Amino acid sequence: MASTEDMSEPTQAQPVLPRENLTIVSASGRHVFSVELARTPRQQQVGEMFRTTLPDTSGMLFLWAAPQQSDMWMENTLVPLDIVFIAPDHRIQAIAENAVPRSLAHISSHGPVSATLELAGGVTARLGITVGDKVESPSLEKKS
Repeated sequence: MASTEDMSEPTQAQPVLPRENLTIVSASGRHVFSVELARTPRQQQVGEMFRTTLPDTSGMLFLWAAPQQSDMWMENTLVPLDIVFIAPDHRIQAIAENAVPRSLAHISSHGPVSATLELAGGVTARLGITVGDKVESPSLEKKS
């Protein structure tokens, strides 16, 4: 059956999505986040739009069907985000820190990634998370 998923312009925050724990292993330690899993095109389109808070221990993981260029934007996103691009080897390929709320600027992975992670703005700098750090989560392991 063909998908009939609504792809109209989002006008409100989406319900909380299923969650799992995700760990980033960096030189500063192991950092655990409870992340929502954005799997469908609609979940990925809406993302963090219209939400007014994002706790430092939470985030949203966008899982791509195959490694691809990931271009994100902040339209209708009301809180600053750190956007973490995860390479197919589960290492951080790039980080866009403190993406500006409501901006229409595209934020690019600059190459194929298997997933994109959104965290609260400023979290990666505060925790010492950097490019090359390892990302561990059940959903990423399933993709290997």
